[in-house]
Amino acid sequence: MHARTLGQGLQVSAIGLGAMGMSMSYGPNPGDRDDMIGVLRYAVEQGVTFIDTAEVYGPYVNEELLGAAIAPIRDQVVVATKFGWDIVDGKMVGTDSRPEQIRRVADASLQRLGVEAIDLFYQHRVDPAVPIEDVAGAVGELVAAGKVKHFGLSEAGADTIRRAHAVFPVTAVQSEYSLWTRDPENGVLQACDELGVGFVPFSPLGKGFFTGTVTPNATFAPGEIRARVPRFEAENLAANQSLIDHVTALATTRGATPGQVALAWLLAQRPYIVPIPGTRRRERIDENAAATTIGLTADDLADLNTLIDRIGVAGNRYDETGMRMVGR
Repeated sequence: MHARTLGQGLQVSAIGLGAMGMSMSYGPNPGDRDDMIGVLRYAVEQGVTFIDTAEVYGPYVNEELLGAAIAPIRDQVVVATKFGWDIVDGKMVGTDSRPEQIRRVADASLQRLGVEAIDLFYQHRVDPAVPIEDVAGAVGELVAAGKVKHFGLSEAGADTIRRAHAVFPVTAVQSEYSLWTRDPENGVLQACDELGVGFVPFSPLGKGFFTGTVTPNATFAPGEIRARVPRFEAENLAANQSLIDHVTALATTRGATPGQVALAWLLAQRPYIVPIPGTRRRERIDENAAATTIGLTADDLADLNTLIDRIGVAGNRYDETGMRMVGR
């Protein structure tokens, strides 16, 4: 696994790992906590050393899981976590990025993760009630205090990124980006180019769609995240099948899996892009890590770049509430 550099010189593995699904959102949660700790440590052994979590995953239990996993290997791992939600009785009830809340979350996350400093601290969603300048200033104070090393934003718009960066340097922006979610190309990546900010795509495999394992007649339990995503509604899922069919055909010619092609395409977009696919399985760790070895030709990239223009995507990536919280 080779390294890539996000903003402010933060070096990370070229493929990271999103840990959220180990505690929530993708069907029944794993019953064996020790097994998930084993998967996390296995990822690090394979060179996947950039691991993403958040206080709201669980809530709280995902940070605790990651903290237990990295306790003996802390110096090998770059840990990213997030603040920005008002969590009441275990549920998100809105955003909260007031400076005093940011400080509280940082202290609590440090305890759960068992680390002396958070490597990368993202605002999970932009809070319209708190100026981004105040958010950046609060994280800057945490950096000065040695509790945080780097500042990040998630699903922020280009203007917000620029305003935050003017107060305290932004190391990375994390947003959904994949072969069927191209929103960051409309200004956000350009802002990252301009400011020297890294970009971290979450759901780089389209919430599992580009693994090729989601069939047109797939159903999802009410508590699963995909049950609330319009793209995974039966009619839209069937309409989107032609996207994965096309990627699968290309992957076959390259001796790869469709997921590896989807990740290789992302890696080719910018040298500072670091996808964080999530998984609970060791074999997927291996598969995703090997995406760094897939050689896509210029013709392959040109074909994939225009895929959704030619075929289209049916359904939004979030429901109406979720869509109102992105790009702010």
